Amino acid sequence: MSAVPDVAIVGGGIVGAACALECKRAGLSVEVYEQSTVGGGATASGMGHVVVMDDSEAQFALTHYSSTLWRELAAELPAAAEYLPCGTLWVAADEEEMAEVHRKQSFYEARGVPVEVLDAQQLADAEPHLRTPLAGGLLVSGDCVVYPPVVAQWLLDQAGVTIHHQEIRALADVPAGIVVNAMGAAAPRLSPGIPVAPRKGHLVITDRHPGFVRHQLIELGYLKSAHSASGDSVAFNVQPRKTGQILIGSSRQYGAEHKEIDREILTRMLRRAAEYMPGIGALTAIRTWTGFRASTPDKLPLIGPWAGREWLATGHEGLGITTSLATGRLLADLITGRTPPIPAEPFLPLRCSP
Repeated sequence: MSAVPDVAIVGGGIVGAACALECKRAGLSVEVYEQSTVGGGATASGMGHVVVMDDSEAQFALTHYSSTLWRELAAELPAAAEYLPCGTLWVAADEEEMAEVHRKQSFYEARGVPVEVLDAQQLADAEPHLRTPLAGGLLVSGDCVVYPPVVAQWLLDQAGVTIHHQEIRALADVPAGIVVNAMGAAAPRLSPGIPVAPRKGHLVITDRHPGFVRHQLIELGYLKSAHSASGDSVAFNVQPRKTGQILIGSSRQYGAEHKEIDREILTRMLRRAAEYMPGIGALTAIRTWTGFRASTPDKLPLIGPWAGREWLATGHEGLGITTSLATGRLLADLITGRTPPIPAEPFLPLRCSP
């Protein structure tokens, strides 16, 4: 009879894979349970954008720390991970949004993140296919893009852990000292009562058009879309891939739990993209799909102990790819009693206890 592992991770997405690797590196015995394909759920559905965010001090700390870990890992990643250090360009449509550019500039610079404010002409030079005139933008040069499913598999390969391809119906059935629920939007099925809700999104990928988009481009109006607690929203968000393809987003829907394409939302999303890049409508789209972000009421993930031997690593909303590496490191620190490099308190699941 095999020994019971110290830690069992339920969920083989990029968050679960990062948790497995960091726990293994911390000297723990680890097994992973994934009923389907490693990295095949929300990990495969996302854009793969690694971005430092500034919605709150806690969110900044986690995304900044994780982005640092991504840069440290970059040289080790396989070519198939498609690591692309393209940076993020936050696009301002008017002077009101330029005020937000300067606010973000001050926030980032005060915390040591290199940024550059672009005026209208510099923005046009940086991204010639954007419409003109636009007011300007903010370039965060340290952000990058990856292909998440490949990274998830690579992290598990590095960990060298046993992967059980089976469905788990109850965490109590999993033999381990600690069981980590890393099931993303599906986490409440195994941990009833946790404040995680699915938030549906659509993405479109084009044929190869190298150079059409040079940076990850996001309208500053995206922040309003991301912060909306209810209702449907779309925003301009496009990404260059190392293959020359372009990924087009983004949409957010609460209460839509079916995977089918919502034609109305998709049309709104593509029209929004064309408002910022008029030529994008002439490109050839080759695939459209949907996925589900795991959202929490305070927009922060749940990382840490929950009940008994049950731990959580879920609720990352649209930042699961970005924060996966930091989540794994933070989880391993908490399990082993090490002092984390950033405060863990904002992410502890017990903040959500009644």
